[in-house]
Amino acid sequence: MRYIPHTAADIELMLNKIGARSIDALFEQIPAPLRFEGALNLPQPLSEPELMAHLSELAGPAPAGGRISFMGAGAYCHHVPPAVDQLLLRSELYTAYTPYQPEISQGTLQAIFEFQTMICRIFGMGMANASMYDGATAAAEAALMARRVTKRERLLISAGLHPEYQAVIRTYLAGLDSGAPKIDLIPLLPETGATDTTALDDLMGEDVAAVLIGYPNFFGVIDPLDQIAAKASAIGALSVSVTTEPFALGVLAAPGNLGVDIAVGEGQSLGVPISYGGPGLGLFACRDDRKLARQIPGRLCGQTTDATGKTGYVLTLATREQHIRREKATSNICTNHGLCALAVTVNLSLLGETGFKRTARGCLTRAAYLKKQIAAMDAFAICFTSPTFNEFAVRCKHNTAKEILAALLDQGILGGVDLGRFNPELSDAFLVATTECHTKQTLDRYLDALRSL
Repeated sequence: MRYIPHTAADIELMLNKIGARSIDALFEQIPAPLRFEGALNLPQPLSEPELMAHLSELAGPAPAGGRISFMGAGAYCHHVPPAVDQLLLRSELYTAYTPYQPEISQGTLQAIFEFQTMICRIFGMGMANASMYDGATAAAEAALMARRVTKRERLLISAGLHPEYQAVIRTYLAGLDSGAPKIDLIPLLPETGATDTTALDDLMGEDVAAVLIGYPNFFGVIDPLDQIAAKASAIGALSVSVTTEPFALGVLAAPGNLGVDIAVGEGQSLGVPISYGGPGLGLFACRDDRKLARQIPGRLCGQTTDATGKTGYVLTLATREQHIRREKATSNICTNHGLCALAVTVNLSLLGETGFKRTARGCLTRAAYLKKQIAAMDAFAICFTSPTFNEFAVRCKHNTAKEILAALLDQGILGGVDLGRFNPELSDAFLVATTECHTKQTLDRYLDALRSL
């Protein structure tokens, strides 16, 4: 969807070219009685997302049957302006080339530097790398980094961390710990869904390298991150927050402002389409500390000046990569999802801080409305009492989640994610997510469908 506006100067140039006095002069050949003089009976102006949705509706049902989706669990559908794709099509940016030669890569390097700056601002951190594969590998790399920094091996992971992220972390550590990763799970409080801080105290010890917490967690619950970070710091361990929906940080306190040492997450929702499950975009940031800077995985882009004093950009701390230090490298990640990071950079530039926060509030208010209405239904209940952002778990009182979601699918609604897929004990629960893309009409359609079951 392209829109190229004409400026007043453009219009004047075109009129002069064809010899017309004004735009009105173009219609003088139409007899006066046939000219339309009154106000056009047009609907109110639409926002870009509303207009695109309206045009899609006029074009007919989508291939998926016009379904609406309330699925989340780490991948979220947000509006991405068409301007993002248009800028990505510029030939100087549409490349997988690694910008090792700064003299021919200043545009790409500056884009990476801007990306790092934006991620630092979102997470409230002092340093960020140039992106990673996805949120799961970023979490695993944070665990490895914590082990290197602290010279300790045991990890404490909240049971509220995304199950697939937990699996990737265990896979990373299996080769280091003889197939038996040194990990202890911190249970959740059954009523609130938040990490059990009392159980955390019991698991603490001088061999703990880091505590990893979802923020918000897999069930959408917001943990007391400041308390957990303080407990980790008290024993010399690092705290790691893992965010699968970074728009949450438009309304929640940034991890860096809560005392967290390392903040990682999935950046897909910031400007990358879901695209059948990929690609993702790993976000990785940490507080401004020399000891941590030397251990950040992947690459960093730095700002400098050239011999004439002009601003320039270069890759820094390249010794972290395996082609330089071989087995002593801090990570086997020597590349980044550059095109996805560029998409996020462009999208965040268009949104700005105000737009970022507005989107976050839109997600929050829609989820709050849906949550309140579902809680009032006889056949369903909200699983946990803790505050949530745009995602929450729903318990079915009379059916399994699989049955409910299948019935919703028959009505053209992807109703959520079956939690029994991750834990058989939760076969009666499913996860519901909303974004700013959900209108009041789609929310009410979903609620009506649930009431009919």
